[in-house]
Order: sequence, then C-alpha cells, then structure tokens
Amino acid sequence: MSRSPLTPLLAEASAAGRGLAAFNVIQIEHAEAYAAAADRVGLPVVMQISQNCVRYHGSLGPIAAATLAVADACSQPVAVHLDHVEDVALVEEAVRLGLTSVMFDGSTLPDDENRCVTRCVVDLCRASGVSVEAELGEVGGKDGVHAPGVRTVPHDAARFVADTGVDALAVAVGSSHAMTDRIAELDTNLIAALRHSVPVPLVLHGSSGVPDDGLVAAVRAGMTKVNIATHLNQVFTRAMTQRLEQCPTVDTRKYLGAAREAVTDEAARLLQLLALR
Repeated sequence: MSRSPLTPLLAEASAAGRGLAAFNVIQIEHAEAYAAAADRVGLPVVMQISQNCVRYHGSLGPIAAATLAVADACSQPVAVHLDHVEDVALVEEAVRLGLTSVMFDGSTLPDDENRCVTRCVVDLCRASGVSVEAELGEVGGKDGVHAPGVRTVPHDAARFVADTGVDALAVAVGSSHAMTDRIAELDTNLIAALRHSVPVPLVLHGSSGVPDDGLVAAVRAGMTKVNIATHLNQVFTRAMTQRLEQCPTVDTRKYLGAAREAVTDEAARLLQLLALR
C-alpha cells in the first residue's frame, strides 16, 4: 500500500477509536524498523523527519528519499511526515519531494502571526494534497522553547482550527519532549474536552515520557496521533551498545543491525498498544 496521505489515516483511526503511531526517523535503519514493524502487525504507521533531523543531515532530500523508498516498499499505509518545521521554505521543499504531511510549528510566534502563517501553510499544502498538523499552546521540553505546565484551552483550540483549516492539532495536556523516564501524567479529562470541542484529530507530542497505561488512557479519551521518538532512540542506543560490548567490531552493520531489530520489536509492540489490540 506504500506511502499514504495522513488525513485518511487519521480519520480512520479516529473513527475506530484507536491511536495512530508516529515514530521519528534519524537514520535509514529507523525507517526500515518502522516498516518492518508495520508489516509484522498489519497496521499503518507515520514516519516523521524533524527539522532538527534535517539540520543533522545537512538537507532534507537524501533522508526524505530514503524514507519515501522504504515507505513505498511497505505493505501497510505509511505517511511520511515533516515534523516541527518552522521554516516555510522547508515546507515547500517537502511538498516538492513528495512527503505526505507536515507539522508546522508556529508556537513561538505571536498568536495572530501563528494563525496567519499556519493558514498560508495550509493553503500551500492543500493544493498538493499534503496534510497539515499545527500546534496551539506549548508542549513542554523542546530545547527550552516550549514552556512546561502549559495546557491547551478547548475553546481556543476550536477557534484556532477554524481560523487556520489545519487537518490535525497538537495539544498540550501534560506531556513533555525528550523525557527519558516514563513518568508523565496526562490530563485525560482535558483530552476528552478537547476531543469534544475540536473538529479535527488530536496529536500527542512528547509521548516518550508517558507510560503504557497513560498512552492507552489518552487514546481512549480521544487522542489520535501519538508521537514517540526519545523512547525508541533509547531502545536503539541500548541495543547498539550491548552488541558492541558483547562483540567489539568495526563492521557498522553488526551493531546498527542489532539496533534496528530492537527498534522493530518495540515499534511493533507500540503499534499494537496504541491500536488498543
């Protein structure tokens, strides 16, 4: 089934009351692991390339081409998503390259400017069939930019969606980016209130810090897209380190392969967890 627009995947998951897992790609091994996991459990997946990842690689083109190729070879629907992008020129490049969705992050802009620029991004992407996610309020923990403790107000969220026309909305409900301990407590009552007020699917950022039961509760309360990055990077790093300690080698395939296998297993588990299977 290969690459897919994000909007129908979100609509299907929302209608079924299940979560749609979104995992970050940094190396090609990540994309391969997520595709293998999706194939194994028979569920769609979102592969996300962040603006920070683009900076790491020096450009979007090569990592996007590799991720799209992996997505096209997968038997399950795969949305290839540009995440937390603040540069509209990078959005334009993503559209040209064939990515199927973008998350425009204008959360650091003044409110009126955020709405205006987000609306322009929506108009730009909609002409090419590309879905747009945006953020209202500030989700904690992203390089000091986002304030911890902030919560999204349902009425404000509904008005933001009406003003911008976005296809999905990331909301602040108690999670925080880059957490390495899974101890975050989400406000499920707020999630339910947002789900009632907001006419598009909700997105949970910073999900690595949320324990399994919290993720399940969030989906049951009305969260649809669930972003997980740091947790899978921990799995990747731990497996790679263990392989190197057990079998020292200069053959990168040996330890990167072990990391890829470990991430495949954990991604498959998370896909099923979020689908409430």
